[in-house]
Amino acid sequence: MVLKTPTSPTSSPVKIMVSSGGRSMGLTSPVPRLSLSNNPNSPLNRANRNSSGGKFNSMSKDEITEEIDSLSYTVHIPPTPEHHHQHPLPDSSNRNPNSSSVKPDRSFISGTIFTGGFNSVTRGHVIECAAAENAPENASKSGIACLMKGCDEKGNANKCECRFRICNDCYLDCITIGGGHCPGCKELYRNSNDDSTDDDDDDDEERCEEEDDQALPLPSKADYKMDNRLSVVKSFKAQQDFDHTRWLFETKGTYGYGNAVWPKHDYGGGSGFEHPPDFAERCRRPLTRKVSISAAILSPYRLLVVMRLVALGLFLTWRIKHPNHEAIWLWAVSTTCELWFAFSWLLDQLPKLCPVKRVTDLSVLKERFESPNLRNPKGRSDLPGIDVFVSTADPEKEPPLVTANTILSILAVEYPVDKVNCYLSDDGGSLLTFEALAETASYARIWVPFCRKHNIEPRNPEAYFGQKRDFLKNKVRLDFVRERRRVKREYDEFKVRINSLPESIRRRSDAYNANEEMREKKKCMEAGNLSEQVKVPKATWMSDGSHWPGTWASGETDHSRGDHAGVIQAMLAPPNAEPVFGLEPDGENLIDTTEVDIRLPMLVYVSREKRPGYDHNKKAGAMNALVRTSAIMSNGPFILNLDCDHYIYNSLAMREGMCFMLDRGGDRICYVQFPQRFEGIDPNDRYANHNTVFFDVSMRALDGLQGPMYVGTGCIFRRTAIYGFSPPRATEHHGWLGRRKIKLFLRKRKELSDDEMAVPINSHFDDDADIESLLHPRRFGNSTSLASSIPVAEFQGRLLQDLQGKGNHGRPAGALAVPREPLDAATVAEAISVISCFYEDKTEWGKRVGWIYGSVTEDVVTGYRMHNRGWRSIYCVTKRDAFRGTAPINLTDRLHQVLRWATGSVEIFFSRNNALFASNRMKFLQRIAYFNVGMYPFTSLFLMAYCILPAMSLFTGQFIVQSLSITFLIFLLAITITLSMLALLEIKWSGITLEEWWRNEQFWLIGGTSAHPAAVLQGLLKVIAGVDISFTLTSKSATPEDGEDEYAELYVVRWSFLMVPPITIMMLNLIGIAVGVARTMYSTFPQWSKLIGGVFFSFWVLCHLYPFAKGLMGKRGKMPTIVFVWSGLLSIIISLLWVYISPPSGKQDYMKFQFP
Repeated sequence: MVLKTPTSPTSSPVKIMVSSGGRSMGLTSPVPRLSLSNNPNSPLNRANRNSSGGKFNSMSKDEITEEIDSLSYTVHIPPTPEHHHQHPLPDSSNRNPNSSSVKPDRSFISGTIFTGGFNSVTRGHVIECAAAENAPENASKSGIACLMKGCDEKGNANKCECRFRICNDCYLDCITIGGGHCPGCKELYRNSNDDSTDDDDDDDEERCEEEDDQALPLPSKADYKMDNRLSVVKSFKAQQDFDHTRWLFETKGTYGYGNAVWPKHDYGGGSGFEHPPDFAERCRRPLTRKVSISAAILSPYRLLVVMRLVALGLFLTWRIKHPNHEAIWLWAVSTTCELWFAFSWLLDQLPKLCPVKRVTDLSVLKERFESPNLRNPKGRSDLPGIDVFVSTADPEKEPPLVTANTILSILAVEYPVDKVNCYLSDDGGSLLTFEALAETASYARIWVPFCRKHNIEPRNPEAYFGQKRDFLKNKVRLDFVRERRRVKREYDEFKVRINSLPESIRRRSDAYNANEEMREKKKCMEAGNLSEQVKVPKATWMSDGSHWPGTWASGETDHSRGDHAGVIQAMLAPPNAEPVFGLEPDGENLIDTTEVDIRLPMLVYVSREKRPGYDHNKKAGAMNALVRTSAIMSNGPFILNLDCDHYIYNSLAMREGMCFMLDRGGDRICYVQFPQRFEGIDPNDRYANHNTVFFDVSMRALDGLQGPMYVGTGCIFRRTAIYGFSPPRATEHHGWLGRRKIKLFLRKRKELSDDEMAVPINSHFDDDADIESLLHPRRFGNSTSLASSIPVAEFQGRLLQDLQGKGNHGRPAGALAVPREPLDAATVAEAISVISCFYEDKTEWGKRVGWIYGSVTEDVVTGYRMHNRGWRSIYCVTKRDAFRGTAPINLTDRLHQVLRWATGSVEIFFSRNNALFASNRMKFLQRIAYFNVGMYPFTSLFLMAYCILPAMSLFTGQFIVQSLSITFLIFLLAITITLSMLALLEIKWSGITLEEWWRNEQFWLIGGTSAHPAAVLQGLLKVIAGVDISFTLTSKSATPEDGEDEYAELYVVRWSFLMVPPITIMMLNLIGIAVGVARTMYSTFPQWSKLIGGVFFSFWVLCHLYPFAKGLMGKRGKMPTIVFVWSGLLSIIISLLWVYISPPSGKQDYMKFQFP
């Protein structure tokens, strides 16, 4: 290193000229500083890498050692007390190697305490130290002699701020003879002139500040000390008699730039210091935090659970010990039902003991992944890609306009455009859905820039234009109203085009078919075959005059619902990496997009191949086809799954979910589940469609355990978890209630079981054979492109390196800020091959990989398998609803929906996915929650019996107890009060309303007496007799037109066999009340206590069934004829049975009735 003094006082504080291999660069300290790093993945660990202003270079120790001799520096050091212009420093290269170079006792690192931690700023605190200095040759070795020539007295360094050591005699000589100037810094001593004016003091202070703001000299390369620490820091080189360390820390000299202090007005020109920028905060600040429920609510809640459990135990014990001998059958049935209800309540209540809430910080996400840095100087987004899956099956039950609005909300999401890819799965292979998607892609070129420009929420055009609030709120651009009017007019035309597509396709196909028929007839006439009848298949034609390869309306061979070819069509190609701005409004451009990025995410239509003789596994099979297709075409490390009627209501929803995936510990998260919110529900929510008790109480509580269940939509998955891989770390729970925990690091081969897969990482799998065994065709199929995409997806889904702990793997920052590869024909051809109907044969798709087959509720089973492997999930409740969808408000549709859910639960109970067989990696309370999922439909058997008991009690004049004793009433009161208080506390910490809680209780009984018993029957038939369970697609309601009743579907009554049990229970209880009241009033010895008990429980049943009865009456109270028929028939049968069983006294001779 060559050190030279500056030629002029105005030169920059420190200048370095670095030359190596014929190249040189100029640096100005302190902005570009050279630091050494042990990070082998750093993109700056190579020599000859240029540095930009404001950045920090890092190089590995080994490479620094190799290049240290080939570097030459020219350093200009500013004037200091011991560095004057007339005394240039000698060239370090010509120094005597045997000469002793004295270094300060403490370096900057060893003389500073660094503090910091979780959610706190890292700071450096300077330790007071007095480093020993070299004295002149005639001074003592203690280093405290006076520095004046010819004086060897003991010196004092506190006379001047420059720490020039001077004895008292010499100090007095300087005051009296030297004019009060310090021999070291040539400045006045502070106490030398007491008569100086305030102006002189201000001038002196300004001069001191100007000099103090000069930069410190950089150390030489010889001062680098190579060791095995995390970072290699160079110590400060003491020059002759001047101690730079003490000058730095004990004077007002500048500290340079760092996270301890920071100059106010850039380097060298400021006065004082301010708080430094948050350098370390970028990687240390958490993206999410967990907010615990207040102990003032949670502690009483848990106490009430214990109290109610004790009360139930005492009550059931009393009931068993005090049977009703007069009606032993009534007592036995009621006691059995109560025991089961207590068990069911315990299963439902235990997982609710640990509810939590979570919040995210989107500003940290943007700063960490979308801000310019050394590895990403252009500030491109370093966020991982997300593939969005939208599934539809029948355009008649799922209107194309609803699906189109969902697609538009996805394309306009606030996420990097080149990182979003949307895939629509059309399991029906309909041309209507295909052309509707093409129209959607065309309208998106107008809608998406409009949303970005004016920050539109929600970004579903139907929901946005249909909202009743003031659309001008918070809008400040002058062109907003004009452009909104144009976009609204264009959307109205878009709706007309979508709605006219069925008729347009039919007329087009008829015209082409007629033309084909005429051509065939003409050929027959030319051939002379006039008697032969011409048969032309009724094909469905595309607009370009070619046959549609999917399903035809006529259902011909190779073109029916279960027999058609696979189709993949990229409606929108992958966008460029750089933003593309639009043009000013003209004939083609409706809005001004000169300042708006007009790129659109990739949009792909997918319809998997279907052939007779293959089990296509309904929705689960369609989702697995999308997983394979997206892996080849885009390979986003994360997957968002949405139903066709669930659109993105919050454009920042994806970012909210990614905060959990990319935060510390996020590599153990398999999915982030969002709550389902619904629109179009009647204000009273008659059939509990919002299901808030489940989404806001149960799911929040599960989030405090191992995570919420997967509910089929609104969920962001980690792709490697979908592939069936185990998490990098897991915990096994052993012992009583799983209290003994064992940590597992599943990246290590020795801790993997035989049937377990870990993500292939080359550092842990030494040879290629291990990786190939994991990616064997028997697991994922014979597609080499799919197999090769798995390690890439795993790498892109990793956390950043600075968030990983010791021994873990992370990706370097900026690794994803690169352009994506273009989409070519070979890639699309490979994607078509993986959606063939036979691709999954002899593979683990649907068994271990992807969505799991074998149940109509594939969502719950898929989430259960992930939790069983040790993954955990997160429940993300955003301030603004993340997604919104539609729900069936019609009673019949609602019952069929509940029937499908309950049937899937019964299938789970009778399969190996029962939580009784869960692994030790699943927490005990999480296991109880999953066990309750498979168990709850069986409660309906006991519930139906218990709802009939009040009527039987009124018919017979007996009650479930011998008499209404004070003990029975106290127990009943205690159980009721604790249940009510628990409900109030749940309402308090979950945020639901009392009305929503009561609606949930009502529909629990409605579903438990209608759909759940049918589900149990279907499940038993499948297990015992092998009868397959039919899948009924839930109809999606279309948006009502102007003037139509928004809730017209609510009052439509469609008869279903599921309505028979609730109607029967209502009629029995109504007739029972009438019979009981009549008997008691005309009895010689009336038993009012038993009447009151029977009437009370009958009234409890009827109150819960009130929404069901109201739904049967329709809009104007008109009840269908079938209801009257059933009611009359049941009344006659019940009356005849009662007269036969208990004939009136004195009338026995006239009541000789018997069944034929």
